[in-house]
Amino acid sequence: MKNSSLYYSVGALLYCPAVNGSIADSIINERFGKNYSLALCLEDTINDSFVEKAQMLLCASIEKIYNAFIKTEFYLPKIFIRVRNPKQMLSVHKRLGEAAGIVSGFIAPKFSPVNSADYINILTDINLMSKKPLYLMPIYESMALVNLKTRFDILYELKEQLDNAGEIILNIRVGGNDLCHIFGFRRNDNESIHMIGAISRIFADIITVYGPEYVVSGPVWEYFDGKGWEQGMKKEIADDKLCGFIGKTVIHPKQIEVVNAAYSVSRKDYEAAYAVMNWDKKSNTLVSADHMGERMDERNTHTNWAEKILFLSEIYGIRD
Repeated sequence: MKNSSLYYSVGALLYCPAVNGSIADSIINERFGKNYSLALCLEDTINDSFVEKAQMLLCASIEKIYNAFIKTEFYLPKIFIRVRNPKQMLSVHKRLGEAAGIVSGFIAPKFSPVNSADYINILTDINLMSKKPLYLMPIYESMALVNLKTRFDILYELKEQLDNAGEIILNIRVGGNDLCHIFGFRRNDNESIHMIGAISRIFADIITVYGPEYVVSGPVWEYFDGKGWEQGMKKEIADDKLCGFIGKTVIHPKQIEVVNAAYSVSRKDYEAAYAVMNWDKKSNTLVSADHMGERMDERNTHTNWAEKILFLSEIYGIRD
């Protein structure tokens, strides 16, 4: 299990097309609050014929944020660039120059055995040139994961490669909409993606393989307005959490606070987690009732849960 709050801190990852000309001003003026991350997308939000222009606009936005940040203080989110292919990581990094210093890493779409080695090797090379670590967030969303005959082999093959990459793998992401697209599925605002059997089984397999050692982030929620969008999002995040996901991709600023609130830690859980991690070493027993006398705390059973809870409380706060 990841033993640093860094890996739990991506939280609400706001997706934005790289061609959005207002994004730099929004960041500089803190229009999205002070607890989120940002993904600037060069992939499926950009027309194939507009990629070079989009890359130029992305670099201009990052340079504008960088130049403002060295002059004045404002909340700087973790910034990730969703590229189209591994080589684009290198070209964007070179073009950014000093401004690359405010970039946290890259997002690798449709991560599969076909491109995984290139993503890892090229980012490793970039890190040899970088003044600070740049991280990779692979997205599991390819057609290869649908095939039951090969799914487990692929998941374990990719995990072995990520394990060899060490600490630069920040978290694993799942492409819920891309996987739904393969089947022609689309959920309504009162339906959780975890209700879709074919998709939830893929998710369960990803959590089974990666969950003990990596942070795995929840899928995007498409709705951001209308009567039921917020309640539906809260329900799906509750399902995300129960199934082992931490954090969520968002596509509208209104969704950020919903994610942050959902991942704040209850006082009850915080107190229990603190007690488990600070168990009296002189005690003759490793099990007891929690501080409220409502449930069992067991030192040898609940430590992984407790460590996660304390990391989340550090990032998202404690609610009473």
